[in-house]
Amino acid sequence: MDDVIIIGGSFAGLAAALQLGRARRKVTVLDTGLPRNRFAGHSHGLLGHDHKPPLDILAEARKQLERYPTIRLVNARADSISGAIDDFSVLTADGESHRARRLILSYGVVDQMPDVPGFAEGWGTSIVPCPYCDGFEVAGQHWGLVWSGPQSQNSARLFHDWTDRLTLFADGHEISPDIRADLARRNIPVVNSRITGIARHGGHNATVKLDSGPNVTVDILFAHPRNKPSASLHEPLGLATVDTPLGIVLKVDERRETSTPGIYAAGDLTNPLIPSVTTASWQGAMAGIFVQQSMLA
Repeated sequence: MDDVIIIGGSFAGLAAALQLGRARRKVTVLDTGLPRNRFAGHSHGLLGHDHKPPLDILAEARKQLERYPTIRLVNARADSISGAIDDFSVLTADGESHRARRLILSYGVVDQMPDVPGFAEGWGTSIVPCPYCDGFEVAGQHWGLVWSGPQSQNSARLFHDWTDRLTLFADGHEISPDIRADLARRNIPVVNSRITGIARHGGHNATVKLDSGPNVTVDILFAHPRNKPSASLHEPLGLATVDTPLGIVLKVDERRETSTPGIYAAGDLTNPLIPSVTTASWQGAMAGIFVQQSMLA
């Protein structure tokens, strides 16, 4: 039996494995090799790895984990979880069964692309969600923001640290008069027409096609489509969740433990509002540390 099974081997999962491996705990990491940020050309904000391709960072991390004899990386999809603390069982898609005293769920989320031609093709390049990840490279340029709800007002305020040229696309949604007044005060124009397509022009540049009025070309387009967990393993377990403006996340306490004793979670699966490799990495590291401490005799 392992000490810990980690389901999801991207930034959060591998960071957890590193801490547990250094504590000489026996760990199996199950991963399908499809990280959320695989569409991005570079990752930013991760100390020591700034402006590196995310897949390269993960490949280097896996190589570094090879020096820890108690860590095992397995290319497999977890299909089901059963058992309880000190005796969990995970069944994979290929019929293998793995047992462990603790679990860490770090299988992340998937973004639900809107039915707009060109949106999915531009995701991660000309269309991005996070100014901390991509804002510096296009600072001072013309930004676009697709309205996704009242939280977009805070995004518009946040973006001011990077640019004073921002166009907000209402995409046919209602925006309250008080928010419109605040946007006007900040000299942020609002385009009310619905978006009918996105055309990418290399790099970050994109043209937003509209159902009425002229199209608008921006240097980068920010959008926050809803997302959902990339697997449903938490549902049969009845783990408590939180409904955020962008989707469902797992509820965890200050030690990264879910509502079921012995099951911990980290990364975008617990925090989709600020998707960041930095956030995922520190959450994964803390999950690994807290799990190790929970098994002390």
